[in-house]
Amino acid sequence: MWLTFLVSLALLAPAISAATATTADKVLSNHATILADNSANLAISLYQNVAKEKGAENILISPVVVASSLGLVALGGKGSTASQVKTILNAAKVQDEQLHSGLAELLTEVSDPKERNVTWKISNRLYGPSSVTFAEDFVKSSKKHYKCDHSKINFRDKKSAINSINKWAAKSTDGKLPEVTKDVENTDGAMIINAMFFKPHWDEQFHPTMVDNRGFLVSRSYTVALQMMHRTVGLFDFYDDTTNKLYLLSLPLAHKKSTVVFIMPYHMEPLDRLEKMLSKKQLDTWMGKMKQTAVAVSLPKVSMEVSHNLQKHLQDLGLTEAVDKSKADLSNVSGKKDLYLSGVLHAAALEWDTHGNEIDTSIFGTEKLKTPKLFYADHPFVFFIKDKKTNSLLFIGRMVRPKGEKMRDEL
Repeated sequence: MWLTFLVSLALLAPAISAATATTADKVLSNHATILADNSANLAISLYQNVAKEKGAENILISPVVVASSLGLVALGGKGSTASQVKTILNAAKVQDEQLHSGLAELLTEVSDPKERNVTWKISNRLYGPSSVTFAEDFVKSSKKHYKCDHSKINFRDKKSAINSINKWAAKSTDGKLPEVTKDVENTDGAMIINAMFFKPHWDEQFHPTMVDNRGFLVSRSYTVALQMMHRTVGLFDFYDDTTNKLYLLSLPLAHKKSTVVFIMPYHMEPLDRLEKMLSKKQLDTWMGKMKQTAVAVSLPKVSMEVSHNLQKHLQDLGLTEAVDKSKADLSNVSGKKDLYLSGVLHAAALEWDTHGNEIDTSIFGTEKLKTPKLFYADHPFVFFIKDKKTNSLLFIGRMVRPKGEKMRDEL
């Protein structure tokens, strides 16, 4: 009997092992992989468009969330109104149902708090004018694929509409986004709103007690007082681009499934020069040249709250019909051709803090940490958060003017 039991266990073990491996090493579907790969191109195009806005300062965009908003447009649209979304996402060969299931799969994968060990609250809402009646099939599908809820709102009462939107965004992010809009430009269309809060959990923490007051050079004549957090030294992927006079640093987040990559000019300068270089090919080139290096790191310990209306920028990238009142066919939303997209509000809060796993002290005192490089982020920089498993970009942004009081000039 025992022999039979042991033989059964031996036969069962490979099956259990295979099942465990399948669960742990879950692979994205082909259509989700296509959408993930293309997120970098969408990210950079959007970023560069937003950066050209007059008066634009800090930027914070989540390409995978923007892709989900575009998916929502495709779900509600028909004909070329829907097909334009596939063109922007470079997914013309992906079937409609695969587009929606693929975007849902991708966002679920990268925002899993246990897998990624990050705080990432994402809320999506479609606001329609008081006259609209949402079709039942659209409501079910949009909740299933995009976790999007729906609300009718009287846009003509602007003050009340703005208050309602801001109250919803604040509640959705536990107060991290108290105000996402100050105005509603159009009163007769539909508006998609993303409200997010993202807080990285570093693979190795910054020293909790090594936080002090420093200055951040917004420009040569304007310095902001803020707190800086420090890592005296650690081993990180780093590249010193001496040709372009840029430093690149990659700091892994907990579980090492994603990483924050910082790109910073040697000295304080407007970011235009760096931003003109940005492309997927250039990012891949830089990433390929990064090597494990001893680096002492100092970063601003601040939060960023940024809100962008991406409607015009998505229109520039090819979403021309959904935003055009005379051409839009969003009849899947209400069963009637009575809607157009009047706004895509993309609001996010990002908090940089010291929290992370314990520092690996086993390398202290070794040759690996000799003659460390210095990455001191006290002037404007570009950053992106890259997911290693899916190869998608979770965020792309820049810090130009962190929160803080202007420092007084001292003689």
